[in-house]
Amino acid sequence: MKKLIFSGLISFFFLACQSQPPDSKPGDIAAIPKEVVCFVYHRFNDGRYPTTNVSVKAFEAHLNYLIKNKFDILTFSQAVKYLKSNEPARKVAVITVDDGYKSFYQNGLPVLKKHSLPATLFINTETVEGGDYMSWRELQLAVDAGVEIGNHTHSHDYFLNQSPATRYQVFKEEIELSQKIIFEKLQIRPTVFSFPYGEFDNKMKSIVKEAGFLAAAAQNSGVMHAEIDFFLCPRFPISEAYADLKEFAEKASMHALRVVHQSPDDVLLPPGKSPALTITFDNDNLQIDRLQCFVQGGQCTLREANTTGNKTTITVQPVSTIKNRRRTLYTITVPDEQGGWHWFSRLWIAPDIKE
Repeated sequence: MKKLIFSGLISFFFLACQSQPPDSKPGDIAAIPKEVVCFVYHRFNDGRYPTTNVSVKAFEAHLNYLIKNKFDILTFSQAVKYLKSNEPARKVAVITVDDGYKSFYQNGLPVLKKHSLPATLFINTETVEGGDYMSWRELQLAVDAGVEIGNHTHSHDYFLNQSPATRYQVFKEEIELSQKIIFEKLQIRPTVFSFPYGEFDNKMKSIVKEAGFLAAAAQNSGVMHAEIDFFLCPRFPISEAYADLKEFAEKASMHALRVVHQSPDDVLLPPGKSPALTITFDNDNLQIDRLQCFVQGGQCTLREANTTGNKTTITVQPVSTIKNRRRTLYTITVPDEQGGWHWFSRLWIAPDIKE
């Protein structure tokens, strides 16, 4: 049995594995399959909440990097359509913003307008007009400026805290109510969805799909590609701790680890469990001997690694039990022969741990 142990601090990965410096040009897009790198922001210049905030200076630096390195910046729905189309590959990035805080209208939107760039804003309709949230007038002005509106449910609740007997009906009704309100206020029917807190189970994912949405955004990090589950699209989260331009550039140049199978399928964890994750992925052009695994809040052990043809199967597990954490990411990274890095992360949710 092959066994390796790696550090669980993902930030160390970005420092140790610098695929490209901020001012360099990413690799030739024609040499790789179609991919989309997607980022999620929340607050702008709101220092009260550092875990979800980014400075305007950092945000503008991110946009300038994408422009300088010739990324096409699309809305979330445009990017999904691009991946599903027969269009040739090009560098594509997506800026998404969750929750509809007023700081986006005051501080983030002017930067987008300055550069004539689009974004996708996921709103929870219950909070519109209240407290730190945008008004319907401000949302309309954002739409007029090229911002796509997405559905983020009505209440932005912890739906997994509810029993299955009520969870799914409430979740479905909230999506429908939010769609109705957005249409009444903005004459828009959103085609994309974002799970509140990035939390879901398989039935909730099915409800979103059955509601007619084109795709849904999650909060596990990674790179979108044509073979992903479009109702669990990965996004790289951006906050003060991860807003440095060097780290942003590394994420922007990341590639997808193309996972074709993962087990178990259920993302919900019983209390005190630290499950093994088995994934199978395409290994073309990858340096499998340099594969790394990370577990949020701990260390990761690679229990097994087997390669057959152009597919590699690995099993990873935390070294110690995951405790007192509601959401935990397992992340796998592998370099390719040209020095680029490929990324996959899997979210686990422990609903019995309340926030």
